[in-house]
Amino acid sequence: MVGVGGQGILLASAIIANAAMLSGYQVKTNEVHGMAQRGGSVSGQIRYGHEVHSPLVAVGTASVIGSLEHVEALRMAPFLAPNGLCVVNAQEVIPVTVSMGAAAYPEDTHERLTRVFSNLIEFDAAAIAAANGSVRAANVALLGAMSTGLDLTEEAWHEAIAKCVKPKFVDINLKVFAAGRDYKKA
Repeated sequence: MVGVGGQGILLASAIIANAAMLSGYQVKTNEVHGMAQRGGSVSGQIRYGHEVHSPLVAVGTASVIGSLEHVEALRMAPFLAPNGLCVVNAQEVIPVTVSMGAAAYPEDTHERLTRVFSNLIEFDAAAIAAANGSVRAANVALLGAMSTGLDLTEEAWHEAIAKCVKPKFVDINLKVFAAGRDYKKA
């Protein structure tokens, strides 16, 4: 999982880890916050299996990359296994360095994504979340789409969401998750 500060990467990572544990797997996680509070890069690595010795995902071994921002997906591309799935929110978050004029944001991120990832789902997770009750749940819409590439049961996902989000937001998040899971690549 990758994105920028404030997009809910850490919550999404916790949901994945909990879904894996509820599915009977051993789980190890690693989070990098960086300058998260200033809109900087945030990532969460989740490894699960019958026996997991390290939380670090080796280059070229990730089954799925979930990204809430274009450039962050491109930055993580080396970690994806051949034929792995990359799910990307169709949002570009302009970093402070770009808005200050110290750097330039690439104008062709969509084209780069389609060149780099052979198995790509790119969709407007925020729009799907908003249409289903909460624009703030774009991270959960992304999880729904990612869930199609992971061997975790839908029941485990639902239980993990119920465990990780505040009780008053569980129903909306379950609805957003279902909409993301049902998303079909155009």
